[in-house]
Amino acid sequence: MATTGKSTEPGEPSVDAAGTGAESGPQDAPVSAVGPDRLQELEAKAAECEDRWRRAMADADNLRKRHVAELRAERAAERARVAAAFLPVIDNLELALAHAGADPTAVVQGVLAIRDQAVQLLAGLGYQRDDESEVPFDPARHEVVAVVDEPGSEPNTVTRVVRPGYGTGGGQLRPTAVAVAKPRG
Repeated sequence: MATTGKSTEPGEPSVDAAGTGAESGPQDAPVSAVGPDRLQELEAKAAECEDRWRRAMADADNLRKRHVAELRAERAAERARVAAAFLPVIDNLELALAHAGADPTAVVQGVLAIRDQAVQLLAGLGYQRDDESEVPFDPARHEVVAVVDEPGSEPNTVTRVVRPGYGTGGGQLRPTAVAVAKPRG
């Protein structure tokens, strides 16, 4: 390459034969123009960066695995707590069945008490029983299973609960199945 007498040291501007004055930077310099010490330094930095990147990736993977294991253990512990909370309900059902032959009215009273115990348990877990009638229909809480003509009821009012619901708003186990008064018109 012909030059105009200016230095062609790496990092300094050079002028080509056509006189364009294009500059070349360190990234344009051929590898042989970089000294062996600088090349070793750059390779060492690249190796260090790669090592740090690999360690960071391994740390992130280990963290993900640890969180998955912790989540699995927490779910199992929560399921065990809920199941343990239902054990008294099962115990009382077994007692009621054991006394089934004795007095039928006592068995019915016992089963009603067990149902109340189960409803209280669900309420303690955050799922209140919803079985109100004569309230305005709310699509967030109710599921209409029948529309009935009730002359004494306001339109779009729950006239009868077919199946109770459990929970409220966004935390529902299931909506309340209801019969609703037909709109007048």
